Formats: sequence, structure tokens, C-alpha cells
Amino acid sequence: METILTIENLNKRYGRIQALKNVSFSIQKGRVYGILGPNGSGKSTTLGIVLNVVNKSSGSYRWFDGNVETHEALKKVGAIIERPNFYPYMTAEQNLKLVCKIKNINYSKVNEKLELVGLSERKDSKFSTFSLGMKQRLAIASALLNDPEILILDEPTNGLDPQGIHQIRDIIKKIASQGTTILLASHLLDEVEKVCSEVIVLRKGEVLYSGSVDGMSSNEGFFEISSDDNTALKTVLSEHTAVAQIKEEEGKVLVYLKSDLSASELNQFLFSKNVILNHLVKRKNSLEAQFLELTKNAIIQKN
Repeated sequence: METILTIENLNKRYGRIQALKNVSFSIQKGRVYGILGPNGSGKSTTLGIVLNVVNKSSGSYRWFDGNVETHEALKKVGAIIERPNFYPYMTAEQNLKLVCKIKNINYSKVNEKLELVGLSERKDSKFSTFSLGMKQRLAIASALLNDPEILILDEPTNGLDPQGIHQIRDIIKKIASQGTTILLASHLLDEVEKVCSEVIVLRKGEVLYSGSVDGMSSNEGFFEISSDDNTALKTVLSEHTAVAQIKEEEGKVLVYLKSDLSASELNQFLFSKNVILNHLVKRKNSLEAQFLELTKNAIIQKN
């Protein structure tokens, strides 16, 4: 599979503050990636460096397997890393035509992209009359005018109301379904879980996880079980080699695993120890739970 972007040991210092620490990951063609982390984690700095608007301190990155110089590669990239900035007295169509003129793009792309982002009926409306969500959708249309191979979005739903958030997410999914690679930065777990297939978790400039969203959120999962005697149940569970942690919440025993274990195997093991279950459900760790676990572990390791 073609590699769109490769980042290796990227570092960035702002005076005494190290914003990025040996950040490494790669972006494969045709997937939707999320850089997830709280404010100040280094998401925007990473995007700024690869878009050549922020200077790196050390490390390297290369576009399209290194076969294209950065200047030429960026012609194949669409990006929104700041608030939408158009002429307020011009219409949506006029603003996009101006972008086409500057970038030497055929005007025929204007209506196509307005249709894609659901703004065809407002193409003759002035930008100043647009809601924040509509302004963001126009910015996405502008970034897509050159049919980029990758679309980069920095906090695309920031400040939007629930309807605006829903519209932007639907547009991102639609763009991805047409084969465009997408890289978005977000501090919203919900956004990454609903839109992205791959995730890079950043905290204080360091990569804590890089891989599939499913891989991160499923992990080994956990069981929710109960019996008539939960005290005896927990004692027996502690003997099983696949069990990492046992908790009890609201009458249910939560069993976290360190290796694979099926529901039938667990049930059979407990039955052999004379423990009969009256409740057994295998659940998947949420992305939120995994994110909190990752960041908690990072804090523990630092201390």
C-alpha cells in the first residue's frame, strides 16, 4: 500500500518547552487517521511541520515515499489548519472561484465541491451570512478544489453546535468513501471513534499509541459477571492466569484480561471450581477507557 506521509523522530522546541519528542508514524493511502490528544499535546505543531509552516528542531518527514520534493508534494495536499478566511462581501461561489484563479484550477470544480459539502443552494449567498458550520464546510470545499490525495483538518468541528458537528462528520465520511486519505487532529474521543479507522494518541508531545481504532478500543476486553456469592467468585477468578484485574461495581464483577479468554472457557473454568454464574457478558473496552488508561500509565511512568 502506498505511503502518503512518513514521520520519523520529529522533535520541536519552543525555547525551554519541548512540544514534540521523537514523534514517529506513517499515513497509508485511503485511510482516515486521527491525531488524538488534549490541548497542548502537539497535534497542531505536528501538522504545521509537515505542511511546512512550522520549522522542526530535528527529525524528518517525507511525502509520498520521498519521491516528491515537499514543495511539489504539498500541491497534492488539501489542508485547513486555521479558521476559515474568505472575503465576507463575496458569495460562496465567488470565493471559491478566486481560490481556483490563484491555484490555477478549472472553475468547473467549484459547483462539484459545493455540492459535496451541501452548499449548492447557498452558492450565491455572501460569506458574511454563513453560520460557523457553513463557513467550515466552505473551507473544506476550498481545500478539495485541487482534488488532493490527502485532506488535513485541524479540529474540524471545534466550536460547532451538534447539528454542525454531525454535518462535518458526515462530509468527512463521504470524502473518505471516495478514496481521499484524511488526517485530522482532534481532542474529542467521540470524533475519532466515529470518523477514523486509525489513531495516533499524543500526550505532551509523545506518541502513546499508533494503530487501528478497533485495536486500541478492543484490547483484550473484559467480562461482566456475577454469581450468588461474588466473594467466592472473585477468589476463584484470582487463580486464573488470563485474569489481570478484578473489580466489583454495583453487584457485578468486572474481569479484565491480560490474554485471550472466551466466555465459554471462563464459564467452564468457574463451573469446575463449583462457581455457577447467573450473569455473563463480554464487553469491549471503550476508546475513552483505553485513552484514560494510556494517559494514566504515561503519568505513572513519568513520576
